[in-house]
Amino acid sequence: MGHIDSGKTSLSRALTRVASTAALDKNPQSKERGITLDLGFSAFFTRFPSYRFPDSQIKYLQFTLVDCPGHASLIKTIIGGASIIDMMFLVIDITKGIQTQTSECIVIGKNHFILRMKLIFLGEILMPKVIVILNKIDLIPAESRAETVQKKTEALKKILSKTKFGNNLTIIPISASVGTDTEGMTNMGIDSLLKTLIENVEIPKRHTFDPFYFLIDHCFAIKGQGTVVTGTVIQGSISVGQEVDFPELKAVKKVKSMQMFKKPIDKAIQGDRVGILFTQLDAKQVFSLYKVTLY
Repeated sequence: MGHIDSGKTSLSRALTRVASTAALDKNPQSKERGITLDLGFSAFFTRFPSYRFPDSQIKYLQFTLVDCPGHASLIKTIIGGASIIDMMFLVIDITKGIQTQTSECIVIGKNHFILRMKLIFLGEILMPKVIVILNKIDLIPAESRAETVQKKTEALKKILSKTKFGNNLTIIPISASVGTDTEGMTNMGIDSLLKTLIENVEIPKRHTFDPFYFLIDHCFAIKGQGTVVTGTVIQGSISVGQEVDFPELKAVKKVKSMQMFKKPIDKAIQGDRVGILFTQLDAKQVFSLYKVTLY
């Protein structure tokens, strides 16, 4: 999250290894206007930090990135992203500091608990963690970069210490621009960000036996196969062959198949980002009744 033009999508692009249909401003209107208009989803993978969780049998971690819009008029979309997040990257442009939508994102982040209570079925999917990212450090002259970063970091810590995040904030200076800067350095600080992420990650508790709730955000039709709805499992689980109730459509549809970032899966649980294929489901009806993006 962060103010418009703070570099959120550039950061997502720098980290992403697998992109979804709606990732990295693929929306035609986003390309036309040059801004993020809806939630973008992508993923990357790391080795599991077994030294932190010695009893776990997990070998790899998948991180799903939720790229939120930064424009004031899209605050409802930003809130929609907040409801499915385990950890927040608050992206700040070092040349501009805290701006209007930065403050709004801080409010959303610190009030995640209230949001969760309004959406009771979310359970414990959210966690009060934030990493502040001081972006675009490549725009600061090399000779004064270290001093500027230190001053900006101290100023941000002082301001943000007054929020619920307190005095223990981690602030990582980076340049998420794709390519190289004037000194030939690519994506400055990304390795440090990933190391910090691994040190702060927690394995969330997922509620897999509760009733199934799925937060739909996009849909599209595949000729001859059916309609794919994409979104996040926010409670319970779902398997191929099971039936799903669409209350607004007054219809029950069977799951034909599922994918998680282009890989077929048989089961999805709370927290998973998936695309679900249904037969005899009208994509235009899903679009109009669920107020999602139609591709």
